[in-house]
Amino acid sequence: MTATDKPTTLLTPRPTSLPSRRSTVGALAALAVTLPLGACAAGAADAAQGEELTVLLISSHEGASEWLAETYEEETGVRINPVIVPYDEIAAKLTLDQQSGANTIDVAAPWYVSIGDLAADGVIQDLTDWIEETPDLDTEDFIPSIYDAYTQVGDRRYGLPFDGDTHVLFYNTEILARNGFDAPPATWDEYLEQVETITENESGDGVYGAAVFGQKSPLILGASYANRLAGYGGSFLDESGTPSVDTPEAVAAAQALVDIWPHAFPTPGETAFGEGNSAWLDGSVAFIENWTDLGVVSQSAESGSTVADGWGVTTLPVGGDATESRASLVAGFTWTVTANTEETELAQDFIAWAASAEVNEALLTAEPPTGIDPNRVSSLESESYGTAFPELQEANRATLTDSLAWPTGEHAAQLAQILTDELAKLLAGQGGTAQETMERVQAEWERTLGD
Repeated sequence: MTATDKPTTLLTPRPTSLPSRRSTVGALAALAVTLPLGACAAGAADAAQGEELTVLLISSHEGASEWLAETYEEETGVRINPVIVPYDEIAAKLTLDQQSGANTIDVAAPWYVSIGDLAADGVIQDLTDWIEETPDLDTEDFIPSIYDAYTQVGDRRYGLPFDGDTHVLFYNTEILARNGFDAPPATWDEYLEQVETITENESGDGVYGAAVFGQKSPLILGASYANRLAGYGGSFLDESGTPSVDTPEAVAAAQALVDIWPHAFPTPGETAFGEGNSAWLDGSVAFIENWTDLGVVSQSAESGSTVADGWGVTTLPVGGDATESRASLVAGFTWTVTANTEETELAQDFIAWAASAEVNEALLTAEPPTGIDPNRVSSLESESYGTAFPELQEANRATLTDSLAWPTGEHAAQLAQILTDELAKLLAGQGGTAQETMERVQAEWERTLGD
């Protein structure tokens, strides 16, 4: 595990002290290995006995990869060989494999923001025609905001959704109660007030108002900014595709990070998934913005959690004139087929199965936890997910409308890095004001997209 990946505690089982949830989830786990293949997968499977696919994934999906490999081989006879890398290396690994002529990778699940660059570099296949000609994929069931963001560049599609990563706000109910708060914050101003109060009251005892992801990486500091941009009603690009990161909403989002910085778990500039999640699980922070699967880990004794049954989850706060909470699609990963694979049909067969409603539903509640979030309406609204994790189901419903997604076209990864670098300077006291910072980002984005 590296600091830039979700911690490996996501792969540990939940405790046996939760009979009401455990009995349901345990039964689902037992059934998971007998999932039927979809019609689009079953036909190719008979001819695929003994074949192999090499699948590239990030380290936080290692648990999911084990489940997928075991289940798919049992159903089809096809061996899945996972290759696991840190999230920030997957695009480079995939590009080098294809452009060098090594061509060892057949399927990959990169960060959705990178698909525009991967497509432009000839690394992944255009799957538009296959998707349109395969009704069994049931693409109308994908959560609309996730489906387009994760798969589409221009008018072409390059994959199918895998992990529907969104951020929500987790809170420690005991810490809030002993500091006089009977509900989590609905606005970013209320969030700041609660965090300040808790840090002032309890930092002497090693307890802080919030763990804020601040390490200089698009999926860490960039995620924290995106959460606030969503809350203030801003966007990365306007409807014409022009950068819009110098708007009042975008500036307010940056200022909100500046304001929370002195009151966060120390030191926010070095806080990534590992540090933040460890602080949350040992009860050292009242709030953390995180993926919904953190709720599964929070109930796990074997993960080292001390907060089981002492936490709640809610949608992200709002700010400024905004009144409706929006989901922030801060991560998210897409099943793609490599450009030079000799196993295109088999690769398509696998990703059709891996992106199916049945598989997504099973991954949401599998034991041990897989770290996978909903990507389909049917799995989000499934009885199994709602029974096991009703709070997470309700929070994830925010993805159904008006979610904030990162740009996905060519140069999108560069745009995310420019933003992250400038925010890091701002928070280190080297970038001037929030207004000046976001004006620089706007100018750099315009230059980058104008090249």
